[in-house]
Amino acid sequence: MAQVPQTFFDALAVRTWCGLALEALGRAREEIDAINVYPVADGDTGTNLYLTVESAAAAVEAVCAGYAAGSGAAGPTLTEAARAMAHGALIGARGNSGTILAQLLRGMAQVLAADEDTAHADGQALRLALRRAADSARQAVAHPVEGTVLTVASAAADAAGGAEGDCGTVARAAHQGARAALAATPGQLAVLKRAGVVDAGGRGLVAVLAALVETLTGEKPEEHARVGHAETGTAYARAGHRESGAPHVRGATDAREAAHACG
Repeated sequence: MAQVPQTFFDALAVRTWCGLALEALGRAREEIDAINVYPVADGDTGTNLYLTVESAAAAVEAVCAGYAAGSGAAGPTLTEAARAMAHGALIGARGNSGTILAQLLRGMAQVLAADEDTAHADGQALRLALRRAADSARQAVAHPVEGTVLTVASAAADAAGGAEGDCGTVARAAHQGARAALAATPGQLAVLKRAGVVDAGGRGLVAVLAALVETLTGEKPEEHARVGHAETGTAYARAGHRESGAPHVRGATDAREAAHACG
């Protein structure tokens, strides 16, 4: 059944996006686990991203359920939904990849939830949100490495920044920019080139952005082509590979503190 497009980015769009992103990561989970070779080949990036978004989606559903059970407003505001999404992702973040995704969602929420009187965000607000997301994720990493999800997020924000139009147009541009950056990751990170794969975290972000496009336009972008072999991550893990210079990402304690700061 085709997704009904959301003209603006409002609370319903946040809810829909979380649900579609969870479905997308569910489909891609095993593939992403299999290509996980950086920073540690432990084959769990897809699972960690899925669990992080599952927590974000559950938090948004809880807010919506609270309104459904009450007798007040029809539903949550954009501010409430965006904050719930970010809070849920931050407290449920798993691994480096999940923590970085949580920081991306936190950055978006900081923009989307800035004005409590705004019922929906337009294309300009979404551009700013994607830029804040990429910047927040980089700031969460002590030593950012190119060829990772950080590169993909920055490319998405750059592409969105050059897109004029509504939220759907901005989302499409971000997704296309992310796809192009993901395809280039093996040329930026030697371990990816040796393994013949793209960055696993970046692959997950492309899936999340594809869900955003579907939410805002009703169009389901083409699935990213599989790269590498199913045994890649497992084989690297058995060999005990860990790359030097692996990025240090803020841990669970810091993430929970950040979640409280989101409100």
